Amino acid sequence: MNFLYKKYNLLILFICLLLVTAFLFRLDWQSSHKVLTFAMLDVGQGDALFIESPTGAQVLFDGGPPRKLLGSLSRLMSPFDKSIDAIVITNPDADHISGFLDIFKSYEVGLVLEPGTKNESKTFQNIKGEIKKRNIPDILAKRGMRLTLGGGVYIDVLFPDRDVSDWATNDGSIVARLTYGDTHIMLTGDATAKTEKIVLAENKEETIKSTILKVGHHGSRTSTREDFVKAVAPLYALISLGKDNKYGHPHQETLDTLSQFGARILRTDQVGTIVVKSDGNYVSIKP
Repeated sequence: MNFLYKKYNLLILFICLLLVTAFLFRLDWQSSHKVLTFAMLDVGQGDALFIESPTGAQVLFDGGPPRKLLGSLSRLMSPFDKSIDAIVITNPDADHISGFLDIFKSYEVGLVLEPGTKNESKTFQNIKGEIKKRNIPDILAKRGMRLTLGGGVYIDVLFPDRDVSDWATNDGSIVARLTYGDTHIMLTGDATAKTEKIVLAENKEETIKSTILKVGHHGSRTSTREDFVKAVAPLYALISLGKDNKYGHPHQETLDTLSQFGARILRTDQVGTIVVKSDGNYVSIKP
């Protein structure tokens, strides 16, 4: 009986050692492979983007609708990882923020970046309450800000360039550009044609052109103007939306514009979560 007990303990110890070894191997693999991960998460009709730099810094752009985010996120983050360096609220509408309530329950959040637009919904008020209760720094995004994620990865805020507190939430969306080496990703939230026009007027061509365009407002015709797509000149256009959604997204006009400029279109309603990997030179995309 004592012999069986010792055998059992040795088996448990062996399994634990295997788990620790696997975890350490994963950390070593991540540190030796200088890769940026960018993922458009499949959260249905909403937006949620995950970014992880080669040094392990993590940012969430938007949280999607209720009860959709954690499942998608668990496929990209280690179960031992319970912190996120920053969350970005591109606009305070429910399809962009509701999932953050689950994030606050499960993760420690380093800081919050938001545009300053307002929403009187209970969801937004609850999120603001959680931010205050947890003493999370809450920063207003302004053009010229740079979030440095380490390993050569950074995010430049291109808009808002002014006080947008009384603007419509979509018009006031944060627009930013993620950079790692020669890889650039344009992040547009629900930015409208009005917002795109301002971004174009205030930025040089080299600060607009991007490898990937996160298509604004789920492919709505209110965004993705021809002159904006021409300036961005994306190789890939990623659209986050729900299957058979009631808004008719993506609108055919938007798809036609993207096709006109040769962008390869990928949609979460067709392929699920879209994961982009870049070493700063080359990009691979896995639907």
